[in-house]
Amino acid sequence: MLTKTEAIVLHSLKYGEQRVIVDMFTRAAGRVPFIVSLPRTARGRLKKQYFQPMTLLNIEADLRQQAQLQQLRDASLLAPLASLQGEPTKLAIALFLSEFLFHALKGEQQDEPLFQYITSSIQWLDGSTGHYANFHLVFLMRLTRFLGFYPNLSDYTPGAYFDMRSASFCAAAPPHHDHLMPQEASHIQLLMRMDFVSMHLFRLSRMERSRILQLLLYYYRLHLPDFPELRSTEVLQSLFG
Repeated sequence: MLTKTEAIVLHSLKYGEQRVIVDMFTRAAGRVPFIVSLPRTARGRLKKQYFQPMTLLNIEADLRQQAQLQQLRDASLLAPLASLQGEPTKLAIALFLSEFLFHALKGEQQDEPLFQYITSSIQWLDGSTGHYANFHLVFLMRLTRFLGFYPNLSDYTPGAYFDMRSASFCAAAPPHHDHLMPQEASHIQLLMRMDFVSMHLFRLSRMERSRILQLLLYYYRLHLPDFPELRSTEVLQSLFG
């Protein structure tokens, strides 16, 4: 079925001389893998730079239910992200997000609110002129709302533990090891109060930021089957702690 939709590039892999396999998260069909034939000249409609991580596209594709790789007919930029692709620090964040979402959204079906959250977050980062050191932490925390394991902040009281399996705060330590002691549980509730506009008001040290990222990734591994260790995490931690 011929479909026109918006899409986010998650990952691309060279396949032969002039083709790439591109994983995208689309507004109309969720996660979709495409086989893309690149033109041999710069005049072609499908340009190689369209398939960089976290690029936002308008695409036209022939989506067939039984096909393992879908055919991409046309693509154009939905929104140019010059800052995201041109500034090394933002590019490092984009590479982290693309690797993270490539694993977090496996098998994800159509979900317009989730698609809108990711695209608006990317555009916010691209337009930001500073104060985005906590961006990746806030993004990961708020993404859990769409994936089904966002903690209930109303359960929090000072001194509470955080049960990572049940995604809830509790007055006493649960009978397993996947929980946070009160001091680190307080970091989670602090993070839940942040958004992109206000996050610069919350001061975190490099050590705290690094630890929170470790905890969030462990939290995702508990709730998403086969979620791996990420290669891009080390680069991100070298920049922001």
